[in-house]
Amino acid sequence: MRIGVVGLGRMGANISRRLIKAGHDCVVFDANPKARAGVVEDGAKDADSLASLAAALGETPRTVWVMLPAGPITEETVGRLGGLLGRGDAVIDGGNSFYKDDIRRARELGAKGVDYIDCGTSGGIWGIDRGYCMMIGGPKAAVDRLDPIFSALAPGLGDIPRTPGRAAGDGRAERGYIHAGPTGAGHFVKMIHNGVEYGLMQAYAEGFDILRNKDSADLPQDERFSLNVADIAEVWRRGSVISSWLLDLGAAALAKDAELSGFSGYVQDSGEGRWTVEAAIEEAVPAEVLTSALYARFRSREQHTFGEKVLSAMRFGFGGHVEGAEASDPAPKPAE
Repeated sequence: MRIGVVGLGRMGANISRRLIKAGHDCVVFDANPKARAGVVEDGAKDADSLASLAAALGETPRTVWVMLPAGPITEETVGRLGGLLGRGDAVIDGGNSFYKDDIRRARELGAKGVDYIDCGTSGGIWGIDRGYCMMIGGPKAAVDRLDPIFSALAPGLGDIPRTPGRAAGDGRAERGYIHAGPTGAGHFVKMIHNGVEYGLMQAYAEGFDILRNKDSADLPQDERFSLNVADIAEVWRRGSVISSWLLDLGAAALAKDAELSGFSGYVQDSGEGRWTVEAAIEEAVPAEVLTSALYARFRSREQHTFGEKVLSAMRFGFGGHVEGAEASDPAPKPAE
């Protein structure tokens, strides 16, 4: 298939490359010419504007994947694409937009006959090799038409043991992507995914903080242990019930520097954690762990612990997030 990709940052560029490797034609646009040049070298076709990208895609049905930060830049780009595309075309928002914005955008583009698909995408900077876990919302006919795109980006079955009893289930889930439901459902599922991620990371961070401080001068001498946290992280990866990719990233960071001296412990939140807590409030669902994990990130910006250095290290590991390089607060969602 031929697809346009707008936004060639940490994930957009690698999404383009993975699609090209699978035999798809990519037309790419980014405001930064250097970002475009890097992907063009790998086989993409260059477009120097949204208009030229839409024209280069040729005949309907045309498809454009938008991979930009949630907020005004995505809002503006989707709106402009709505004016450039026509009936039968599709816009996929693969970023982390707020799901209620998806519902509104789908109505606006639907009035022009353009399908809007929200695709929660997990995989970070490693997705080009590992594949991307995708949670997709939108009209069934449009999602089915674009299945070759999603299938190429997904991890596939890999070497993960198959779940007993899933023979009658949707085979796409085993391959790492699902059609979660109507417009907004994809980003809603991804939003909760990221909220859970906050909780998991906080649990690891607090555990390692307790381990590291077991030699505190406040403890009786015979109760002080000087523990090798790098070795503990490594052994937990091997057959432990708390093994995970997040733990793998933490172990790699600790193996490189057990003190994590390259991290301050300032931990940003990207928005989905806040939206997850808001959803829990709207549904009257208790979410003590996820809420506490979010508040812990707020507190990390005032004082820093070793546990928060672990959080910073894991965020850098999976997403390339650099301390201090993100806005202090995520962009507010547009008013209803």
